[in-house]
Amino acid sequence: MKKKGCLIFIGVLLILIIGGYSYIQRRLTQLAPSPTIIASPTTIIGFNHIGLSVKDLDKMLDFYQNATSFELISREKISGNAAANKLFGKESISYEIATLKSPNFLLELTQFNNQLDTIIEKMPPYGPGMTHTCFQTAEPNSGYRKFAKAGADIMSRGDEPIDLGGYGVTYAYGHDPEGNMMELEQMSNFVIWLKIGTDFSDKHKMWMTQVALMTPNIEKLTAFYQKVLEIEPYRLSEIAPSEIVAKVIDLEDVSMKGAWFMLDGKEKKMELFQYGGAHPTPNTISKRKPTDLGYTYSFEVLDIQKEYERLKAKGVEFLSEPQQLGKFWMVYANDIDGNIFSLRQAIDPNFSAPNI
Repeated sequence: MKKKGCLIFIGVLLILIIGGYSYIQRRLTQLAPSPTIIASPTTIIGFNHIGLSVKDLDKMLDFYQNATSFELISREKISGNAAANKLFGKESISYEIATLKSPNFLLELTQFNNQLDTIIEKMPPYGPGMTHTCFQTAEPNSGYRKFAKAGADIMSRGDEPIDLGGYGVTYAYGHDPEGNMMELEQMSNFVIWLKIGTDFSDKHKMWMTQVALMTPNIEKLTAFYQKVLEIEPYRLSEIAPSEIVAKVIDLEDVSMKGAWFMLDGKEKKMELFQYGGAHPTPNTISKRKPTDLGYTYSFEVLDIQKEYERLKAKGVEFLSEPQQLGKFWMVYANDIDGNIFSLRQAIDPNFSAPNI
């Protein structure tokens, strides 16, 4: 009997060990998805920056520095610059730009003179367009609390970020002082260890994670970015309406379809969503300009001329030919939903995203 009991105990122990290993292996597979931009045959190496066109640069810079503590590495005024005129497709372009350095992105705030009288509207979560980027922290160093203290208008319900599924991550959405939306993610120490490593979170108190685009046709937009990146999305998902999702986005009876592309570095990904149900993503697509208030973003490339010719041959609409402007070679383009993005080739290595 003792021998039989011992064998049963060993069997149960093995099941637990194998089951635990299998769980960790599944989590690691989910948290280190394939393919990434490394698998792309293009010279795109990842995201370089998130841009915000703003009305009041001083006010917005003060807000984001207080909320994030990111380092201000550059602030300059541009006017009477022929390359800038060509880049933006506008004569006599004039603007001031401030660049903040996060651990894995540049965050650029730009005040264009032609937007000073524009009426500000709050970005709805269902879009269309680039509705937000995400700021991520470890739970003990909550970005939710930092943004709330800095004056963010938190739109998620309640007084704390929301646990969607008991897997160690809490979420909240909010608006900055000019109505741009942001997502705030807090991760438990265990999730930090699995996803990015405690050495990263020990060194950095906050970082950025994504470009989030809302579209009326996710299949078409996914196909477009698959053509641009030449990798497949690592994840596709459908989300049914639920009370917990309603608490995060402050909207009832919303369903979603999602697609994700994994880019470079720590948690950097492209997130595409189509809202359905009571609040579908509206089919009000129009071509945005780089000077319009709100979000833009860039892919960093090793050979901008090569990528410009490759994508132009695939039908991507550019505003100009690549221009050398300050610390970058750059060119702007519209995707099929009219969102603005750019290609960048860094001249100054301090402004290359893989080095930050």
